[in-house]
Amino acid sequence: MILQKFLQTALEAGTDEAGRGCLAGPVTAAAVILPAGFAHSTLTDSKKLNPVQRNGLRTVIESSCPHFGIAHVAPGEIDDLNILNASFLAMHRALDQINCDIPHIIVDGNRFAPYGNISHTCIVKGDAKFMSIAAASVLAKTHRDALMEKLHDEYPMYNWKRNKGYPTKEHRAAIAKYGLSPYHRKSFKLLPDQYRLAL
Repeated sequence: MILQKFLQTALEAGTDEAGRGCLAGPVTAAAVILPAGFAHSTLTDSKKLNPVQRNGLRTVIESSCPHFGIAHVAPGEIDDLNILNASFLAMHRALDQINCDIPHIIVDGNRFAPYGNISHTCIVKGDAKFMSIAAASVLAKTHRDALMEKLHDEYPMYNWKRNKGYPTKEHRAAIAKYGLSPYHRKSFKLLPDQYRLAL
């Protein structure tokens, strides 16, 4: 059972990211403050949901929660910062969009860069334990997937509509055949050692 509150005196902002392990596309983060009394029987870690469930929950969350943000950090920024720092930046940008005071932040995972003077707590597998983090995971995943489907129309040879930029065998084979798009992360290991790729 997912718990709604981490603090007993105030609602926290939950934050999570999607796309950290991808070869192409942005890393995307969301931050959500759930309204008091919010509950949904289906809401859990987005990885445990199918696309229909995730997109349905996105509609529910965005219509029910006045305080949320979604932010992307582009591949070039990922290459400059590294993926860990880019993930923190995406979360910070999502938190920037919340138009109210944030009493506390709970973060999925075990590391986070402090956001101003606001206290935070890192929670391993937090997206399966706290509703606000689960909601953030759903928003981050659905917004990133939707973006990758749009980018697929520009570069259909990589089949991002299906793999969303993750390192599938099909995706790597397309990179070997067609080279890189502007949306690939050049700092990542895009191909096995037996292939060479001109960057």
